[in-house]
Amino acid sequence: MRFFVETVKKINYPSAERNKIYILDVLKKHFDSSRPGDVLEIASGTGQHAAYFAKAFPNLVFHPSEFEDALFKSIQAYADDLPKKNVKPPALINVTADVATWPLACKKYDYIININMIHISEWACTLGLFRAAGKLLYPKGLMAMYGPYAENGIIKPESNVDFDESLKSRNPDWGLRDISDLEKLAATNGLILIDKCDLPSNNKCLIWQKK
Repeated sequence: MRFFVETVKKINYPSAERNKIYILDVLKKHFDSSRPGDVLEIASGTGQHAAYFAKAFPNLVFHPSEFEDALFKSIQAYADDLPKKNVKPPALINVTADVATWPLACKKYDYIININMIHISEWACTLGLFRAAGKLLYPKGLMAMYGPYAENGIIKPESNVDFDESLKSRNPDWGLRDISDLEKLAATNGLILIDKCDLPSNNKCLIWQKK
């Protein structure tokens, strides 16, 4: 007799389970749950965030994306559990590529979400993220970003200083990005910073609005 063991497709990151609650609290302040809309998530990771947020915003349709297609099964597995089925299949996106070539660039979006990406990717990815927001968001559309940041050249507390040094030791082009640099980049893409929320574990949620 043969026994077949079903492969578990869902990948669970404990950090995502912890921070999704706090990020959702910020999103509820800014996302309009009363009307239909579309949310583009860039760098969806395991899919934990998209599924959790989609359940809280049943009128919104979430469009996850990832550069690592090995994570697609996990993203889809979380999406399949939703009764509303408002998370679309994941799309392969290289954030540094021309936005016009993206498979999800055929429409405009009300919201963009990006979590824990820009400090563990090259600066070119940050450039691509803001460029995409400037081109794909509707006027007055919002981009929510989460992660650790520097402010005016200062990184604090010491644990974030150590984290930044660790990242740069792995790749010199990684590291905590300065919010003031992001504001300059946002301005060149028609976005402004409208909210900055301090969250647990020395992270922040930044809300940008398309002019």
